[in-house]
Amino acid sequence: MESLFFNEEHNMLRQSIKEFVQKELVEHNEEWDEAGLVPEWVFRRMGELGYLGLRFPEEYGGGGGDFFTNIVLMEELAFGDCGGVGAAVGIQCDMATPPILAFGTEEQKQRYLVPAIKGEKIACLGITEPGAGSDVASLSTYAEKVPGGWKVNGNKIFITNGYRADFMTLLARTEKNKGYKGMSLFLVDTDTPGYVVSRKLDKVGQRASDTAEIFFEDMILPEDALLGEQGRGFQNIMWELQGERLIVAATCVAGARVVLQKAIDYTKERVQFGRPIIKNQAISHRIADLAARIEAVQSLVYTTAWQLDHGGYPTTEVSAAKLLAAQLMFDVADEGMQFMGGYGYMMEDPMQRMWRDSRILRIAGGTDEIQREIIAMSMGLGV
Repeated sequence: MESLFFNEEHNMLRQSIKEFVQKELVEHNEEWDEAGLVPEWVFRRMGELGYLGLRFPEEYGGGGGDFFTNIVLMEELAFGDCGGVGAAVGIQCDMATPPILAFGTEEQKQRYLVPAIKGEKIACLGITEPGAGSDVASLSTYAEKVPGGWKVNGNKIFITNGYRADFMTLLARTEKNKGYKGMSLFLVDTDTPGYVVSRKLDKVGQRASDTAEIFFEDMILPEDALLGEQGRGFQNIMWELQGERLIVAATCVAGARVVLQKAIDYTKERVQFGRPIIKNQAISHRIADLAARIEAVQSLVYTTAWQLDHGGYPTTEVSAAKLLAAQLMFDVADEGMQFMGGYGYMMEDPMQRMWRDSRILRIAGGTDEIQREIIAMSMGLGV
């Protein structure tokens, strides 16, 4: 049946990415998970193939595609069980660089966006702080206006790609006591004096995507480091994060399909009490429930992506998709682990990595609790 959301160009792109993932990435999944790092050649290679700029304008080296082109990319990375690669690439394509296109000057686009699309520069996004996770209003990194630019002091944590990024899209406070209205975005070269990568963090899952803690110690930025209008940083980044959350949701659904199929294959082969365990209704019905949830959440993700592509701003639907998809991915991985028993718990089997990788998806990009709060507020139920 012809898809309502994917055309022939999408299908050709999917086949191209699938071949790349299977030929060049899949064999390294365990290696990169253990190393805690995706090699830089992956970014360069994906840039050469045009995968890092699928929905950016052609004038900047992008593909000029729609939102579904990025969904295709992230789905195929998930189908290849390349969770850490997907996390690293997602930061590059869907989080750190879209604000540059939306709010940057032409000089900023040429200096940062173009090389990021080519894979020549790796980007990270600096929002989360030790004291400001979901509560972004508590953000304390401060950019003080000084002659000729800005002096920045503060601390960011859990920064994906932060260990070896070439630049950061930074959210910092520029006016005190103004809450969300006192924040601005900046573009920061990571070789700027005062930019300190404190440590590479040791994570439970998504280990192939490096994550770091960053300090800013009297870091001086030039005037033209400001990205967009001063005082509009929070509003601008939140606008762009709608796409991020939906990409996370799409990745979760694709990952859930992979894990569920692995669980099905195992339960067909695993014989106990004289028959495959999938013949037990307790197993088959749980699989059926998970399969039904996958189809339902998939529909929500795609219809919401269509709204974004056609000028909508479906905040509630995005939060619903992110909430349900992240829970789904974790539930499928947890059930898959349960079905496989001790075998799934062994480090030699990919199921343990799928299970580890799934947990962060209910935290990153906005926690389950924040998504529920957004939905509740849209219903007039917020405090």
